Order: sequence, then C-alpha cells, then structure tokens
Amino acid sequence: MNLGTRNKIKVEAGTASMTDLVFLLLIFFIIISLTASNNHTPVDLPKPSENLKSVQDPVTTTIVITDENKYFLSQTEKLEDARDFDLIKDKISKEVNDSGKLKLKIAGHKKADYEAVFQILALAQANGWEPVLAYQK
Repeated sequence: MNLGTRNKIKVEAGTASMTDLVFLLLIFFIIISLTASNNHTPVDLPKPSENLKSVQDPVTTTIVITDENKYFLSQTEKLEDARDFDLIKDKISKEVNDSGKLKLKIAGHKKADYEAVFQILALAQANGWEPVLAYQK
C-alpha cells in the first residue's frame, strides 16, 4: 500500500515575465527622471553689485502663541494673560497701528497648531502688515 502523494508541487517559477517587468520599470523610471530634470524653477537671486541692507528695522509688536493655542502680546502682557484669537485680534491691530511700523513678529510654541499661526498670518495679510516669523536654531 503506497500512502505517498502522487501530485508533486513544482517549485520552479517562470523568470521570463519577471525580467520583462523589470525591464519595463527601468525604462519607465529613466523616462520619468529625464522629464523631471528638465523642469527648472527660476529663482531671482540678488546680483553681487546690489547693495543689501545690513541692518533691518526692528519689529516692535510681537504676538506669542502658547502650546494651548492662546495668544498674548509679549511687550504688554504675560503668559497668564493669554486668550483666544477673537478676544485679542483688536488689541493686536491697535498695537501694530500705534507702533507706526506695519510689521508683526509671530513667535510660537513648537506644540502650537498651524491653524493658530495661520490665523495671525491671515490677520496680517488682511491689514497689509508684513509678518515676521521668529524661530530658534
């Protein structure tokens, strides 16, 4: 009595289709890399003869964004005075307009949401102010 299996499983695999696939992928990536390298983004760099300002005007109004997405003005307020955007936007406008410079320095905690920063940037854009982002290296 023979109890062995009669069906043998072939372990071989056809490699011809695999080499065709690798060849087609190679051609695809070569064509994509050649077309992507032709797109150059023009960048306006200053000419060596241009005089650049070495000293910039300091920004007097600084808004600080806390890790809880609250805001306070660093010159006149403290961390305990931090509040929501709707409650402070009028005070920001008054401070920037009283300073005489249409610049607003934005400093924020690394855990602050992007939306909190974008609200200040939108306020600056709506009023024609130049936003300056503060960061640490």
